[in-house]
Amino acid sequence: MFDYPVTLTPDGDTVLVAFADVPEAITFGANESEALRQAIDALETGLSFYVDARKPLPAVSKANRGQKTVCPSALECAKLGVYQAMTEQGIKKAELARRLGWHTPQVDRLFDLRHTSKFDQIEAAANVLGLHIEVRVT
Repeated sequence: MFDYPVTLTPDGDTVLVAFADVPEAITFGANESEALRQAIDALETGLSFYVDARKPLPAVSKANRGQKTVCPSALECAKLGVYQAMTEQGIKKAELARRLGWHTPQVDRLFDLRHTSKFDQIEAAANVLGLHIEVRVT
């Protein structure tokens, strides 16, 4: 769902990482595998700017043949999915808090990609939006 195509560019002794869909997410690594590991954090940080600004998440473009993709961690994907659904449904954080019976700061923490939320809280938020979270190991 949030598997963004990544561009890896050799740059001297490092590999530069960039995302066309999330231009805020830029990083580098000593080699390709390190660059891809760093790319996860950069992508999560870049996407957090959209959440913090209460903007819609950037659409994921189709990867070119042979192009690598990077996805946020499973917990962050769940948070982003709930955030995207809330945005698409036109629901504000205060309304989500009301539906959940929570205080607004609890909802703020739920969408803080730097905060380790409990998965049951993310599921509860998804449920009040009429959604179900599925976890798969592939």
